[in-house]
Amino acid sequence: MGDALRQWREQLEAWAIPERITAAVADSPWVVPTEVFARRADDYTAAPTGASYERAIEALAPSGIVLDVGAGAGAASLPLAPRTSELIAVDSNPSMLDALTQRSARLGLPTRTIVGRWPDVAGDTPVADVVVCHHVFYNAPDLDEFALALSTHARRRVVVELTRAHPMRVLNPLWRMFHDLDRPEGPTTTGAVAVLSEIGIALYEAEWHRPPRPEYGSFDALVAVTRRRLCLPPERDRELADALIGLGVDPAHPRDLGATGDDLTTLWWNVDRLSSI
Repeated sequence: MGDALRQWREQLEAWAIPERITAAVADSPWVVPTEVFARRADDYTAAPTGASYERAIEALAPSGIVLDVGAGAGAASLPLAPRTSELIAVDSNPSMLDALTQRSARLGLPTRTIVGRWPDVAGDTPVADVVVCHHVFYNAPDLDEFALALSTHARRRVVVELTRAHPMRVLNPLWRMFHDLDRPEGPTTTGAVAVLSEIGIALYEAEWHRPPRPEYGSFDALVAVTRRRLCLPPERDRELADALIGLGVDPAHPRDLGATGDDLTTLWWNVDRLSSI
């Protein structure tokens, strides 16, 4: 194991929540409602923008098969539909894939789905022309195996999007406020780049800013998801709502503090394989 991978793993392991906290509530802190991802997919499909979209769409000229790893409801892949001949979507959550297939059907996009975690299901997943993977790296302690499996499934290019630092770090003040618990700050994209370089991937990198977009239908919905992330009981919703407003959340335009941030990094690398189309 290289130094970069070891540090990446250690920093992710530091995000484990103490059992005394998780045992006090019934809901998992790691589950986000499907409607949050669906809302994001609809928004991005209606108005595609950003470096990740641009690097993927240019590699699909004139068209090609897309593999979306950690697809959610399709925010990374559905905007590419005009140049996509077939979409292959991988996600561990069947309800997310259901939301994606409903949307791809409306776009007339042939789609097949694979339920499972990457790279566990890589052996059952076909090769595509372009592989996209948005906001999954911080869930991948074995980032070397994860990224190499992305490469072996691409004929033309792999495009990865992630926040510049761990997306849950923005909740750190709330962890201190409600649990008197200090949480980690890392890892960051610097660590991810170091791991990929360590395994010999020659990549390109672009930092960019996405304009703010409300990701919740209501402020109450944002409070409920944040409460689950913080392992709090429902009776503390009012207290949490006040804390979120204190951190600058506008109840009229609720945005998810803990998921996709505005400051993003796109990583991409080209793969030299003969296309079958």
